[in-house]
Amino acid sequence: MPAAMTALVAAVTDISTDVREAFDATNTSSGGLPQLHSPDFAPQLFWLVLTFAALYWIMSRIALPRIGEVIEERRDRIQRDLAAAERLKGETDKALETYEKALADARGSASAIARQTRDNLAAEVDKERKSLEDGLARKLARAEEAIAATKTKALESVKDIAGEAASDIVNALTNLSPTKDEVSQALASQSDK
Repeated sequence: MPAAMTALVAAVTDISTDVREAFDATNTSSGGLPQLHSPDFAPQLFWLVLTFAALYWIMSRIALPRIGEVIEERRDRIQRDLAAAERLKGETDKALETYEKALADARGSASAIARQTRDNLAAEVDKERKSLEDGLARKLARAEEAIAATKTKALESVKDIAGEAASDIVNALTNLSPTKDEVSQALASQSDK
């Protein structure tokens, strides 16, 4: 391996020597960088000024006015958009105010309708209740009259039954039959007490 290493070092040395000789030959014949070659300064400055003037003229006459127009158009569009946004915001605020007013009016109308409906229903309920109470009072009066009539009839029947019972008792105890007038007088004297 040392022989291979020696051959490699020798090849690298030969290449570096060839590169140095080629570089030295180039530098001595050309005289350095072409931009810094002093006889070429005047033509280079002429072309620099000519190119700068042409670019300046193109930029000031063609490119910059177009850019200015684009910027102006954008500014106008932004102003129009802002004005439209303000107008729409005003319309939205007005619509919202109208909506809130309509909503408040609707709530007021709804409460008035509810109050009127409640009053109407209360009046109908009172009328119906009064009608029912009147009907019940009439039925109660008829029932009381019927009860009084039945009571009177029952009391008369009780007197008759009591008279018959008293007559039967007297007859059973004494074997005497009292008359109806005697029984009626005896019961009347007892009911007065």
